[in-house]
Amino acid sequence: TILVRDWSSDVCSSDLRRSIWLGVNLVTAFIAVYFIGLFEATLQQKIALAILMPVVASMGGIAGTQTLIIVTRGIATGRVTTANIKSLINKEVAVSGLNGIIWSIVIALVTYYWFTDVVLSVVIGLAIIVNLVVAAFSGAFLPLLLTKVKIDPALAGGVILTTITDVIGFVAFLGLAALVI
Repeated sequence: TILVRDWSSDVCSSDLRRSIWLGVNLVTAFIAVYFIGLFEATLQQKIALAILMPVVASMGGIAGTQTLIIVTRGIATGRVTTANIKSLINKEVAVSGLNGIIWSIVIALVTYYWFTDVVLSVVIGLAIIVNLVVAAFSGAFLPLLLTKVKIDPALAGGVILTTITDVIGFVAFLGLAALVI
């Protein structure tokens, strides 16, 4: 019975910590929806934008999450310190910038093949580069900031990072589209 009580109190404690961040996630999801809503007229002009939005968000989210996990693990193992964080952030942004260029070309080519629209292909390519670079910077910086304010980056980092990459990705993609389409 001792094991059952310890397990159940641990479940409740874990549930509370995670549930709080699920609630924060819900609020931040509505923030992303708000930014999408700012481009309603642009989306109505070109349905392809709505179809492609998940690509921009997903690529930024994964790139940022990779960096977030690397830095969080580095903090936990003591390999990331104030002495090496600047070079780590620079490295992660450079890696993400290179990946942004590579994958923006691939995505632009697929977009062109699918929609035969050069402008749309360039817009999504540029949005991918912007989102991946911002995602890497955010993924490297967030665990440090969260650790400093005594919030577990493994628990909260993904929620905040998702909001950043979604909002930046959608604003970059739809904002560029609004300018040129």
